[in-house]
Amino acid sequence: MRLSATTLGEVPASVARPTYDRAAVKPGVVHLGIGAFHRAHQAAVFEAALASGDLRWGVVGVSLRSASVREQITPQDGLYTLLVRDGERQVQQIMGAVQRVLVAPEDPEAVIAALASPDTHLVTLTITEKGYCLDRKTGRIMAEDADVAADLAEPERPRTAAGFLVAALARRREAGLAPLSILSCDNLPHNGALLKGAVLAMAEVRDPTLAAWIAKTCTFPATMVDRIVPATTDEDIADLSALIGLEDRAMVKAEPFLQWVIEDSFAGKRPDFAAFGVQLTDAVAPWEEAKLRLLNGAHSAIAYLGGLAGDRFVHEFVGTAQGLLFVERLWDEVVPTLNPPAGLDVLAYRKELMARFANSALQHRTRQIAMDGSQKLPQRLLAPLSAVRDKGGSFAAIALAIAAWVRWQAGTTDTGERLAIDDPAAQSLADALRDAATPHARAAAALAVLGPVPDEAALDAVAAHLGHLETFGVRAVLTAFLGENA
Repeated sequence: MRLSATTLGEVPASVARPTYDRAAVKPGVVHLGIGAFHRAHQAAVFEAALASGDLRWGVVGVSLRSASVREQITPQDGLYTLLVRDGERQVQQIMGAVQRVLVAPEDPEAVIAALASPDTHLVTLTITEKGYCLDRKTGRIMAEDADVAADLAEPERPRTAAGFLVAALARRREAGLAPLSILSCDNLPHNGALLKGAVLAMAEVRDPTLAAWIAKTCTFPATMVDRIVPATTDEDIADLSALIGLEDRAMVKAEPFLQWVIEDSFAGKRPDFAAFGVQLTDAVAPWEEAKLRLLNGAHSAIAYLGGLAGDRFVHEFVGTAQGLLFVERLWDEVVPTLNPPAGLDVLAYRKELMARFANSALQHRTRQIAMDGSQKLPQRLLAPLSAVRDKGGSFAAIALAIAAWVRWQAGTTDTGERLAIDDPAAQSLADALRDAATPHARAAAALAVLGPVPDEAALDAVAAHLGHLETFGVRAVLTAFLGENA
């Protein structure tokens, strides 16, 4: 039997479940991009709000592409299990915040109507870096993108997140409804400003007065989100079924740690975020920078180095003396580029991050992290490289991590196993690398796809590491690197 409202009573009493009246919940949140991360992170905060008795914060989820999440969760009446794993310990909680899931390509009008509903006060987004349709080099919306062009030509049948927001905000303005607080929860520096820029650019083409109304009344708070949420496997589903006695195709798994930092800039109603552990601040950027460069930067380095070496999971890489020491060296280079916010103890944060990476119960796959590298590398590794160069610091470990990403584009591991390049720029990278005959040419060609190529000294370092990785493989390169830099 599947988990559902009808079968919920069959779940063991030891498993937490909604105690509020789900029928009385109002859909105060529309979430664009309802994947596993949202269900394990923001939805957990909204679940806490509902459990506290504030029933205004139910979630309408929107899939902008695939119907898979709807097919997982709708037969379960929106219920799913959040499985929190920490070593041998695991805790299950049945979540009820998600009320329904819409599939945008099937019914764009239903999505616009949900966003334009008087009950909706917040919009949150986890659409991944590529979902913003922003030019990596300028930060501006890509007017030449097929989906963006379609939204500009036919605004009432949008395809992009920005297009849906503009269509709904136009409707809210016409109806005299309250503006919205729209929160990007993706790993983009200055994510609120970037999202606002994309929405205003699209609105300006449709109606300059609409763009002016959005700019004046709606808010786009910057945010930083943090929780490790590995992809769910069939084995996870089977194991959970054995624990709770029901099949849950929508389950998600996560670590205990959850952090959400939000710029305190709202257009209207919001939950009592602080009561549920969310940090409200006037300055998200220092938190965002520390997370991108320490957690996300290390994750990308682990994904490419570990993935090439044959490590399937993050904990396998940091479980070796080589892997652990390399990550520490990477952090040593990055830390001087940070401007830590008050309340962040960087040494304690590093220690906590390493413990999180070492959590073997998560089974966090390196290939999951390696996806969409062209969208992630600029803020995770290239930005700190540039900052280190400006300060005249050491950048050898950063350059090695970048070289591993370039090496990844060859599509084979050190043992010759084929790997898929899952990246929106995969074809551009393949074209750029096709005639690059030397490591230096390959490094320059790959990095040029992402934006301005680093200065000559940095490029030389990346190229040298790339040549070594291609010739000797990750394990030998790390041995030599750590020996030389001890």
